[in-house]
Amino acid sequence: MAEVQQLRKGNIYQEEGQLWRVLEYQHIKVARGGATIRLRVRNLRTGSTVEKTYNNGSRVDDVRLESRDVQYQYFDGDLYHFMDTDSYEQIALSPTALEGITDFLKDNTIVELETYEDEPINVSLPTTVDLEVTWAELAVAGDTANNPTKEIELETGYRMQVPMFVQQGDIIRVDTRTGAYVTRVQQ
Repeated sequence: MAEVQQLRKGNIYQEEGQLWRVLEYQHIKVARGGATIRLRVRNLRTGSTVEKTYNNGSRVDDVRLESRDVQYQYFDGDLYHFMDTDSYEQIALSPTALEGITDFLKDNTIVELETYEDEPINVSLPTTVDLEVTWAELAVAGDTANNPTKEIELETGYRMQVPMFVQQGDIIRVDTRTGAYVTRVQQ
């Protein structure tokens, strides 16, 4: 059991048979009343996001997830397939379980799979990934004092803004937390 005021962004706890990940934490102190804790949380099984309010001193069941490395294999149109790098066990996950990371998944990428009682809960990507540019707007010569950018498309289908010198066929490094351009790896 953990006290609610000890929870922080990213923590996972169990309540009423559901697993919740803390997205936002806010401690509210009113003049004469007791303090309350307001959390914005996401249900890890359904993906729904709700706000919950607790009194200071309330307790919840904290959860420890097990993690292991898995290798992304392929997408069959319905499910994303992974293989455990130690046991070679095949794991299939729905697109909703991989919300926000499919734009950076490339065949044979090693990712970290978090499980709770053998139920897949979360997949974590490396901080950066290297992806090939499959399409790039043509660079237009002109004023470069205002840091111009252009749109490109990566091999995964993700579109983003990059500096004008990036060309089709280049390999670029992308920050998976923000989806932002980091550097060009090779020309």
